[in-house]
Amino acid sequence: MKQRIPVAWQKLNRMLTAGLLVLIVIFSAPGLSADQRPTLLVMGDSLSAAYGIEQEQGWVTLLAERLKDEVQVVNASISGETTSGGAQRLASIIGQRQPDIVLLELGGNDGLRGLPPTQMRANLASMIEQSQQAGADVLLLGIDIPPNYGQAYRDAFTGVFHSLANEYNVALVPFLLEGVALNDELMQSDGIHPTAEAQPIILENVWPELEPLLDSVVSASSS
Repeated sequence: MKQRIPVAWQKLNRMLTAGLLVLIVIFSAPGLSADQRPTLLVMGDSLSAAYGIEQEQGWVTLLAERLKDEVQVVNASISGETTSGGAQRLASIIGQRQPDIVLLELGGNDGLRGLPPTQMRANLASMIEQSQQAGADVLLLGIDIPPNYGQAYRDAFTGVFHSLANEYNVALVPFLLEGVALNDELMQSDGIHPTAEAQPIILENVWPELEPLLDSVVSASSS
């Protein structure tokens, strides 16, 4: 992450005040019944919503392509989303989609706004609990913030993901943008969002923790 992120965030914040359109993208193979396949739900922000690049280049679309017809991937990510917004939306989406796996990729915008990590933790905990109560496995996708926010805040922020993973016994990707965030060639000019070239790397960061969950639900659905 770069020192210029707070400046870029001001531009993103102006975009948010203009309003956001809730968009749920469903990736499914033609001719296959979605009811016969497990459902994977991605609740994220711009990092999962393919901000600044073509939708088909995003790591969630790449994931759907890798899974082919075995799993239905529902991308309910919104650019600018906070954990508060995600927690408010999740119950309705779970009721509609009944996911088997929920990927939670939220918190970055909380950090960029300097919101209390305790508030972020409570929102993420609520989302984990909602998902588990619905019978879904959860994968938590961690994120980091720039060092200019202060080391104490940064430690508290990143510590939220680890403590939640331990408390709720959920899988964790410690840093979604590992190998990406500090590489200027893999980041867009705003210093916040990865380029199209970075998306396969992001998917590979997620895959080792996601694959065991997928194996479990696919096996269960076919038995």
